Amino acid sequence: MAKRGHISIGPVALNIYGMTFLIFLYAPLALIFFYSFNANPINMAIWSGFTLDWYRMLFGMQPAGAAFDAAFTENPDRIYQVVRNSLIVALSASAISTAIGTATALATARFEFFGKRIYQALLFLPMIMPDIVLGIALLIFFVGAGFKLSLVTIIIGHCTFLSCYVYIVVSARLVSMDTALEKASADLGAGPITTFRRITLPLIMPGVLGGFLLAFIISLDDVVITYFIAGVDTQTLPLFILAMLRRGIRPQINALAVLLIVFSFVVASAGLYLRSRKT
Repeated sequence: MAKRGHISIGPVALNIYGMTFLIFLYAPLALIFFYSFNANPINMAIWSGFTLDWYRMLFGMQPAGAAFDAAFTENPDRIYQVVRNSLIVALSASAISTAIGTATALATARFEFFGKRIYQALLFLPMIMPDIVLGIALLIFFVGAGFKLSLVTIIIGHCTFLSCYVYIVVSARLVSMDTALEKASADLGAGPITTFRRITLPLIMPGVLGGFLLAFIISLDDVVITYFIAGVDTQTLPLFILAMLRRGIRPQINALAVLLIVFSFVVASAGLYLRSRKT
């Protein structure tokens, strides 16, 4: 006699939970994307038709007769300036943080020194510390040290916590690395610099690239810390969007947010691709 088939409740419930979680996570992003094509220039929640005017406006192609926010029309170069500032900060802070984080990961993995465990624990502090606390602390430091708030202070401030992210990513790569290759290189007469350039760096390069791209995305999207350490005349793209939100949510802001999300997705995809090529 054949046994009657049955369906396990566990996998079904897990699938439902997974789908619900994905919908909860990505539904707001989908709404931003949808309303970025809304032709209504006043009320984003009321659909008035499909348009690409907001994207044209962001690229300097303002349609005639369209109603735009004054922040976009009075100074059309402003959007390009804040994007340029964000890229300068993100690239500079990511490059410096990658160098610091990689060197720190190598030092803690290869050498033993007094207070090593405490030092490693302190490296996690900037990540678990609330952003507003870190932002206020950096502001007090820069003002007390006589720094003028500018792009330089933003870059320095971002490096204080981005280096920790790079350190974790590279350290994870070093754990899975075969140190016998470095010892073999030394046995064959290669010096420390040659061994690092020909053996160590190529092996940890996926971690270095992953740490750099992670730091780049975090720096590009940071709002709270940047808000405290940015100068009066210095504004990044997230701060620009925050200032625009005080006037209400406009379709222009949705279009700008969509472009930022797409750019972040492209950078993350590039990181995954490069990592797969290196492994």
